Amino acid sequence: MGLRKFFRYLLPLILIALSTVVVIALVAVAKNKRPERKDTVDQAVLVDAIPARKTALNFAVFSQGTVQPRTETTLVAEVAGQIVSVSHNFIAGGFFRQGEVLLQIDPSDYETALLRSQANLASRKAQYADQKARSEQALKDWTNLGRQGEPSDLVLRKPQLAEALAGVQAAEAELKEAERDLQRTRIRVPYDGLVRSRQVDIGQYVAPGTPLGVTFAIDIAEIRLPLSNSDLSYLDLPSATRLDRAHRAPVILTAEASGNDSSNSWQAEIVRTEGVVDQSSRVVYAVAEVVDPYGVLGQSQQRELKMGSFVRAEIQGLRAEDVVVLPRSVLRPDDTVLIANEERLLEVRPVTVARAEPRLVYISKGIIEDELVITTAMDAPIPGIRLAISGEKPKPGTTAEDTPEEAAAATGSEP
Repeated sequence: MGLRKFFRYLLPLILIALSTVVVIALVAVAKNKRPERKDTVDQAVLVDAIPARKTALNFAVFSQGTVQPRTETTLVAEVAGQIVSVSHNFIAGGFFRQGEVLLQIDPSDYETALLRSQANLASRKAQYADQKARSEQALKDWTNLGRQGEPSDLVLRKPQLAEALAGVQAAEAELKEAERDLQRTRIRVPYDGLVRSRQVDIGQYVAPGTPLGVTFAIDIAEIRLPLSNSDLSYLDLPSATRLDRAHRAPVILTAEASGNDSSNSWQAEIVRTEGVVDQSSRVVYAVAEVVDPYGVLGQSQQRELKMGSFVRAEIQGLRAEDVVVLPRSVLRPDDTVLIANEERLLEVRPVTVARAEPRLVYISKGIIEDELVITTAMDAPIPGIRLAISGEKPKPGTTAEDTPEEAAAATGSEP
């Protein structure tokens, strides 16, 4: 019974006493132990930055269009007849020289008409000479008979002479018409060019107005380039009414390379604007010109530029001085950029934007030469926070974020 009373009454008291002693000891140790002192320094946010460089440049405006010939002709028959010969160059894609006979319509009927007109003219001239001789003889007779006064027109046979002269003029006109009809049996084009399409062939009978084919000149190619109002503000282009060479803008045309060829570029010039705003797209078309696009006339050393090619155009625009070219991502929606000043503190700097493109922005005012422009995205930048530039040794008394996660946490962006 004694042992049972011991476990029942004395053991709990002993355990409580031991617990109290342990707690008192732990409290005493905690009071005597002081926390380690940690030096506090400014935490610098790690960012990327690029130095600002001022430069002078010409703005570039980009557009696109399709290469078309400046001169294109739809050939039609002017006289009737059967086609008796076709030039071997009169095929789709065929090259021909100025004045070359492309088609020959049967000339026999027109040669006969020419001979008839020549004979008629000779006859009319003979009649006129006869009437002229009769008139001169009538004047002599009047004088020899000693008659006084001036002889009348009837005496001098002037009506007959005028009729004979009119007959000569009519015969000459008929002769010219016959010569012209004979010339029209030979289909020629007054320029060096290429055949786009042929619609007739040898042995076919054609009447006046029958389409024969389509040709175009290869001396000059044109490209219509659509330009918006914002594009026009960076260009000095010739107007629709002032076609002087002083306002021609240089253009570089490029096209997609074929195979291993990567040098598909051509030099061109803006020669005019059409002077009309397109009602559907609200753009103005400028016309670029390429001389000798096929390189067969000896006027250009450029590679061949085929008609119908789709090309992209880079137009040289107005010149700008002392502008800073930066990535488009550094410009904030309120036209400000983030600057790391000499003390490596953050500044939110308002700037003047000369031009903004999808990839680049041109700053004309607000940034000093060699200032560091921050390229790291910061969702909520606080002016005056300390910065650490990536790749730059931190200044004494500052620490940079050591890990991408810490840097991201400071900038408020994803790591």
